[in-house]
Amino acid sequence: FPLVLFYAPGDMPLADPVRAQAARHHAVLLANPGPVVAGSSLAAAPDAVEELEATAKLYLLLRGQRVRALTSEQVAVLQRRVPT
Repeated sequence: FPLVLFYAPGDMPLADPVRAQAARHHAVLLANPGPVVAGSSLAAAPDAVEELEATAKLYLLLRGQRVRALTSEQVAVLQRRVPT
């Protein structure tokens, strides 16, 4: 998730970097206040927050540990099983 540098709450200049990142991502992390998420529906937005929280938790738990990424073949199998 992209990180947007600190702006005070309500600062209008914050809109530009959030807008730029939101065009390519479902979530943007604000440097101090936290996440801004979007979804294809109102019900999808909380799902995006949960995904962001799970990703952050894994990052903190695994910091410094070696991780094994899935191969492209493994990713393809998962994508066929869980269509988006």
